[in-house]
Amino acid sequence: MPLNPRIEAVTERIRTRSAQRRTAYLDRMRAAAQAGPVRAHLSCGNQAHAYAAMEADKSTLAEGRAPNLGIVTAYNDMLSAHQPFEHYPEVIRRAARGAGGTAQVAGGVPAMCDGVTQGQPGMELSLFSRDVIALSAGVAMSHNCFDAAVWLGVCDKIVPGLVIAAATFGHVPSVFIPAGPMTSGLPNDEKAKVRQKFAQGEIGREELMAAEMASYHGPGTCTFYGTANTNQMLMEFMGLHMPGAAFINPGTPLREALTVAATERALAITALGNDYRPAGQVLDERAFVNGIVGLMATGGSTNLVLHLPAMARAAGIELTLEDFAEISEVVPLMAKVYPNGLADVNHFHAAGGLGYMIGELLGAGLLHDDVSTIAGDGLRRYAQEPKLRDGALVWEDGAGQSLNDRILRPAADPFQNSGGLRQLAGNLGQGVIKTSAVDPSRHVIEARARVFHDQISVKAAFQAGEITEDTIVVVRFQGPAANGMPELHSLTPILSVLQDRGLKVALVTDGRMSGASGKVPAAIHVAPEAAKGGPLARLRDGDRVRLDAVAGRLDVLESDFETRSAVQADLSANEFGIGRELFAAFRATVGDSTEGAGVVV
Repeated sequence: MPLNPRIEAVTERIRTRSAQRRTAYLDRMRAAAQAGPVRAHLSCGNQAHAYAAMEADKSTLAEGRAPNLGIVTAYNDMLSAHQPFEHYPEVIRRAARGAGGTAQVAGGVPAMCDGVTQGQPGMELSLFSRDVIALSAGVAMSHNCFDAAVWLGVCDKIVPGLVIAAATFGHVPSVFIPAGPMTSGLPNDEKAKVRQKFAQGEIGREELMAAEMASYHGPGTCTFYGTANTNQMLMEFMGLHMPGAAFINPGTPLREALTVAATERALAITALGNDYRPAGQVLDERAFVNGIVGLMATGGSTNLVLHLPAMARAAGIELTLEDFAEISEVVPLMAKVYPNGLADVNHFHAAGGLGYMIGELLGAGLLHDDVSTIAGDGLRRYAQEPKLRDGALVWEDGAGQSLNDRILRPAADPFQNSGGLRQLAGNLGQGVIKTSAVDPSRHVIEARARVFHDQISVKAAFQAGEITEDTIVVVRFQGPAANGMPELHSLTPILSVLQDRGLKVALVTDGRMSGASGKVPAAIHVAPEAAKGGPLARLRDGDRVRLDAVAGRLDVLESDFETRSAVQADLSANEFGIGRELFAAFRATVGDSTEGAGVVV
């Protein structure tokens, strides 16, 4: 099937727009590749420091002829998704030895849990942690002793931060190794109902706690289709995983076999062999377009609209909101995974998962097949799925059809003919909305605004019974320069309650929503943000606002709006406590959300 003309046109536009930046990037990567790993030129003292703790691998490292892998890990046991990584370095070192190479943990990166910090001051560090992760990974790789890198990360800001680092060290081959989702617990829709009952005061904290613990119950990624699992989808669509690796549960023989295979593959694609595949070569404009296609086809997290432009910039590629919008128009929504449906990612995987979806999208001409991946040339191999046969890892063709069409449908008969994200523009600025989980009857909301400057005030107004009519809830001064652009996911239960009472409600904010949010229409990432004098700062209580996801508009319907002065907020409370004082330089220099809200890119 020939490539869809719209996909081809958007790709060419990105290529043209990025030509100067990309050329300079590739020139730097070629120069770095020609210099090679520095360990060949280290003094004996330098090398002794690098190999001192490597015990059985010392002599191999000192000879300098075998490929050496750098492991960058986001392990901690505060994140269920990252807890399985505790023993991965041991597995990787053993696998590397067996394949004639070596592996060293180059360094660790921080990894915070947005589930813990939702609605808390710590969430104001969350987005900035992506750039800290990139910086930390840069320190790990700066020893320059590695022929390839393997990256251990899963969740929200971790994978984007690691990709930024992998692109910055783009002369080094990079393989991403996931840990997989936890097994299914309490269904996500049942958990959401319990949260709504708690928000209305119908149940106590003990019942809420029991439901939460039954949902988040073991090692692995949370099972809803939020940012963490969207990241894992992205690594497959962009060719940075071993095919089919994303959604295999932790602690299974297949999971470990894929980790071993990833290690062996990383050793095979170094410059020392005949199949050199540096990260900068894999991360081209076609890979990023494929990632956006996957985002739309799966109804993935809005957080990736922030992360993909930042990741792309690290590889010399410039993405815009228009690219996302145009791709969304031609990519069908093929999956219904919570919050877009009732299924979780384990159900999605069992129904055919990413392998089926990639095969369908390739057949429809909606993906670039002519890409370089860590597994080889062409994306089609990612339409296969891994299996263990008599203890050996093999890749086989999948079922060729969806095994549950309530969860996963063919490209020719999708749930929707267009993707789950829309760009919004109007006199309130630019933003995005995720429509895949929103009932079509709520795609257009016109109501009077109620303006707040923080989440706590919204919750207080709800508890006081103040919101009794159709309302556009505006939460401003939540952008990256104001307070680090926290997720406002903790507002989802109360907004859902208002909606269930029959009100037409929507959220408008320069902040973020969680990838787990969905059924309430939310215009998010609105830029320019209020703290920079954006139009949101001119809104008043009672202004008529129209959010139109069909036409892609976000407008204030007041005749004097353009002539008003912007409100200035006291943001001093965002400057101290829970580490916020350490990030003042980040808030002062961060870019706009339309460009990825980056600090280091």
